[in-house]
Amino acid sequence: MSLRSVAKVLAFLLLVTSAFLVLPALVALLYREPDWRQFLLAAAGGAALGGGGLLVLRDAPDLRIREGFAVVAGSWLMVGLLGAVPTWLSGQIPAFTDAAFESISGFTTTGASILTDIEGRSHATLFWRALTHWLGGMGIVVLAVAILPLLGVGGMQLFRAEVPGPTAERLTPRIRETAKLLWGVYVLLTALEVAALMLAGMGPFDAVCHSFATMATGGFSNHDASVGGYASPAVEWILIVFMLLAGTNFSLHYLALTGRVRSYGRDEEFRFYLLIIAGVTAALTALLLAEGFYGSAQATVRHALFQTVSILTTTGFGTADYLAWPPFAHAVLLMLMAVGGCAGSTGGGIKVVRLLILLKTAKLELRRMLHPRAVFTLWFNNRAVAPALQTNVLGFFLLFMVVYATGVLVLTAGGRDLVTSIGATAATLGNIGPGLGLVGPTGNYATLLDWEKWLLMAFMLIGRLELFTVLVLFLPGAWRRS
Repeated sequence: MSLRSVAKVLAFLLLVTSAFLVLPALVALLYREPDWRQFLLAAAGGAALGGGGLLVLRDAPDLRIREGFAVVAGSWLMVGLLGAVPTWLSGQIPAFTDAAFESISGFTTTGASILTDIEGRSHATLFWRALTHWLGGMGIVVLAVAILPLLGVGGMQLFRAEVPGPTAERLTPRIRETAKLLWGVYVLLTALEVAALMLAGMGPFDAVCHSFATMATGGFSNHDASVGGYASPAVEWILIVFMLLAGTNFSLHYLALTGRVRSYGRDEEFRFYLLIIAGVTAALTALLLAEGFYGSAQATVRHALFQTVSILTTTGFGTADYLAWPPFAHAVLLMLMAVGGCAGSTGGGIKVVRLLILLKTAKLELRRMLHPRAVFTLWFNNRAVAPALQTNVLGFFLLFMVVYATGVLVLTAGGRDLVTSIGATAATLGNIGPGLGLVGPTGNYATLLDWEKWLLMAFMLIGRLELFTVLVLFLPGAWRRS
């Protein structure tokens, strides 16, 4: 592995992040808040390091596949730590561990928070939290591939390591053009949501912050009570629609914008995605109506649908305390935390397409038991699924379960109660945010010990980069010079 090549791209990404740090500084100036200095100081420091690194490493060789993995994993850690500096220096989040937790949670679109008085924070801090979501949602690495090919970097190595899902689908022959198209769709949907939320009565600042968090499936809100703090059914319905869109493969949105709207209906993953939402919403609605929650059927359906979409897409917004719901609801939502959104979306988790392929593989194995001499082919979207992809999906699922179990065991061994350990591990590895127990929708991660927070930060990064991208770096072969 060429560490100079990795360092060169990381230096560039440091420059990109530093440029975005100027935006919350401008917000602070607009609202006449003093923390503009800390944001500009962090921006200047990051720019100096990044610019100096590019000058020193300008002759570094281009990336190969193994360097691409290192860049993606290293970039998320690097920008997460840089993003923590201004809120730490300004005193908005006094402890660096907490500042790093909030920043990495933002960039990985997890939405897990340590803040206990969100409404008392500066506008710059709230805007930066939302912006970290938005940048991390589509991926700073994809942004880099889209806007700066002048580094001579092989874009496909970065794109394959970054784009969530079993495969990275090109919409155009050139990878840079594909990245631009995806970002174009992302920006358009964000703008539409901002307009819709403002029409529903939300102020411009909150509309921008919540749109950033929604399209990134992040979940940071400007209220301690999350979306429930607005007590607005109109706002909730708008967020339901855009969370659903954010959890959908963005390639389908692009195809729809170019006139191929039927692509939604033809995609097996999208149909299964809607089926999961409809089935879980119906089950939760029936349960909550039987238990007498929320009074009217309309309110019950809205709360059940909102929490289903929010958890499945790994957004993590809340309108209700689902821990007050019956235990069956907890079990259903816990399973949804692992599933996640569609491949090619900004959601985390295992992904709907992997779950679908796993179910099809299981069905195929049952048929093989009845007909051992027959030859069966696994089909997805009218195309045969390659055996290598089936193995990849099975390996991912096994690895996800191993990492998940390890997290629960480590937290419980450290003295944390079982429910909180299960919920915190699922919520951070799946990039959801709120979990169960102390880290449920009405709690947060502030009371956890520092070592627990760093462990959960690692899970956020591993989950955001879909396990393989990070864990492959622990293989000795990844670091050999060849």
